[in-house]
Amino acid sequence: MAKKSTVSIGHVFKTIIWPRRKIVLFGLLLIIISRLASLVLPGASKYLMDDVIVNGDMAKLKGLLLVVAGAITVQAITSFLLTRILSVEAQHLIAQLRVKVQRQVIFLPVRFFDNTKSGELVSRIMSDVEGVRNLVGTGLVQLVGGLITAVISLFLLINISPMMTLYVLVPVIIFGIISMKAFGYIRPIFRERGKINAEVTGRLTETLNGIRVIKGFNAEQQEVDTFAAGAIRLYENVKKSLTSTSFVTSSATFLLGLASTGIMGIGGYMIMEGDLTMGGFLSFTLYLGFMIAPIVQMSNIGSQLTEAFAGLDRTEELMNMPLEGSDKDRTVQLSQLKGDIRFDDVSFAYEEEKHVIRNISFDAPAGSVTALVGTSGSGKSTIAGLVATFLTPQKGTISVDGKDLSRVTLESYRGHLGVVLQDDFLFEGTIRENILFPRPMASESQLLEAVSAAHVNEFTDRFEDGLDTLIGERGVKLSGGQRQRIAIARAILADPKILILDEATSNLDTESESYIQESLTRLMKGRTTFVIAHRLSTIRQANQILVIENGNIHEQGTHDELIARQGRYFDLYTYQARI
Repeated sequence: MAKKSTVSIGHVFKTIIWPRRKIVLFGLLLIIISRLASLVLPGASKYLMDDVIVNGDMAKLKGLLLVVAGAITVQAITSFLLTRILSVEAQHLIAQLRVKVQRQVIFLPVRFFDNTKSGELVSRIMSDVEGVRNLVGTGLVQLVGGLITAVISLFLLINISPMMTLYVLVPVIIFGIISMKAFGYIRPIFRERGKINAEVTGRLTETLNGIRVIKGFNAEQQEVDTFAAGAIRLYENVKKSLTSTSFVTSSATFLLGLASTGIMGIGGYMIMEGDLTMGGFLSFTLYLGFMIAPIVQMSNIGSQLTEAFAGLDRTEELMNMPLEGSDKDRTVQLSQLKGDIRFDDVSFAYEEEKHVIRNISFDAPAGSVTALVGTSGSGKSTIAGLVATFLTPQKGTISVDGKDLSRVTLESYRGHLGVVLQDDFLFEGTIRENILFPRPMASESQLLEAVSAAHVNEFTDRFEDGLDTLIGERGVKLSGGQRQRIAIARAILADPKILILDEATSNLDTESESYIQESLTRLMKGRTTFVIAHRLSTIRQANQILVIENGNIHEQGTHDELIARQGRYFDLYTYQARI
């Protein structure tokens, strides 16, 4: 796992704000215009009280009303433009970040996905970046605009009464210190919330995907309880942040309330002493509102910005993870491939010092079929994963056409690779789309050839929509044998040089298997093929059979040779023959 990242303000400014500086500056200009227009009303109120009403000047009253109406109109227009421009740009940024994070995730090593729930990753891609809308959207601009308004109002307040202004500043400064401490405390809470939310979402996704297993074991209540526990954890986290933000808001109410109470007393005294006019007091009160309002608003905006930074912290963790193909040693490009695979003293461990395979050495010449047999957990799938470059050996060398596979670029190698797995994944959509997946631009004749070779047409001809039949999520509307045949057709269309078949006939009934054996023979012809099979009858024609036990090659040879030795393979084969 990558080291936990804490995103700095400088990093956010450099990567998010600065590239959008024109829009952000335009937003700042709009909000400055809006806030300046809002200051017209307090000034007009003083003029109204001290000059217009006292002198009974109707012409000045009309002019004053026009100025105030104009200022309100400017506020309305700038507010609309501000929301329209910045909110749209914020959503554009969110979309860009989601694409960027998804691209990063999709290129991470297979082992990362083995250790991370898919639902958790969905949450991190879709939810963690949501908060940035407050960095480019109205949140940050309102914060800056509020500060500008507060500063201008402060000077206007000092101009009216320095003593009352000084009295107000004391509680404002105390509130500022409290806010800074509170938001420093809240940021880790928001970061933890993202983690909990991802975990709960991940479990919920698993639950929905495994609904048949849950109902089959009458385990609905168990899943309800598990989700409820996650929801409570999320609630407890939210409660912590709400407590902190409400403390900030309450502090603002109390401290600024004290300031307002003091202003009433000081202002009333100064009016009675003749040191302040009624208009001046009204103007001071309104300007004070314009200075205090953005400060109070900071508790909300500050919380939003803290949430944004927490989400970016988690996003940055993902973005800092090394990509699968980022190894600088991978520089060899394979333009052509024969398919000679060689294992030379290869060892691999998922956990340190707990080797799954040890000192494996064998040759798989181009066009040959190598079968891997053995008990569950013996290391067969690990060898296949190493051939597929899903895993990298800790010791020894795997070579392809004499080139060290650890130095070959993954793109150039996997372009010649095809896989058919035991639980082969089908995408939601049509049968046609799933078969075309490795070669979307294949011609109709190439598609139909693959369909025929894998005997997919044996069942699609019975469907009303044929190849355009929708199969549901993960192909749920099809039988296991039908899904497997689609997976084989997909591999045939890909036309790989190196083929990995992991229990490719395990989901086939007797009739389907008789159809598919011929297809597999055609598929394997001329390709370097690795077959993992528990049903040993399917691998009799392999060029070599490797019997894997406890991570070692226990026996090696053809079917006839191994039967003649009457060793481990003979025991496995004769046992299955009796069943």
